[in-house]
Amino acid sequence: MSVRVDQTESLETWVPKTRVGKMVKEGKITSIYEIFEKNLPILEPEIVDFLVPDLKHEVLDVSLVQKVTDAGRITRLRVLIVVGNENGLVGLGMGKARQMRFAIQKALTNAKLNIIPVRRGCGSWECTCGEPHSVPFTVHGKSGSVRITLKPAPRGTGLVAGDVARTVLKYAGLKDVWTHTEGETRTTHNFAKATLEALKQTYRFLAPWDWTQPQEG
Repeated sequence: MSVRVDQTESLETWVPKTRVGKMVKEGKITSIYEIFEKNLPILEPEIVDFLVPDLKHEVLDVSLVQKVTDAGRITRLRVLIVVGNENGLVGLGMGKARQMRFAIQKALTNAKLNIIPVRRGCGSWECTCGEPHSVPFTVHGKSGSVRITLKPAPRGTGLVAGDVARTVLKYAGLKDVWTHTEGETRTTHNFAKATLEALKQTYRFLAPWDWTQPQEG
């Protein structure tokens, strides 16, 4: 179930600590895409909250992890979260803590700091609607043993993907995508990260040799 992130009260008391944060609070930067275009770092989650008020998030995975110390085994919760506005922005974040609330908070912060833009289009030869409902061309992503390929699909196809990839694609704002996966897709973190890596490639600059040489996953 998706949840809308409401940070109105905290933004009113937000005191920026970075140059980008101050520019956002002062109104010199009014769109998150200005940050991407200028290749500026996002070091404060409040920047995303300020510029993307319709951001939503969903927990993808919760697992237990243990760490051995001199005092014995320490058990913590590890949470993986996806954030997005379902309109071209998506991010992944992981957080660890002894309590669920703090683990979710850490994961949510990391996801906002790792948010990326996603280029959408109508790249399928079977569809000429011209609307941004799919990926503009075939892209590949890899994380661990998981490899995923995202292919443009005509309108009405839907998201033909596993549950984890489907959730990431949905939060990115994609509606019709064909996918092909290889590797241990039961590893939720690698599956989600591979999907995100593929989405990053939608803004990749292609060189002439990219058309003649096989792309790496």
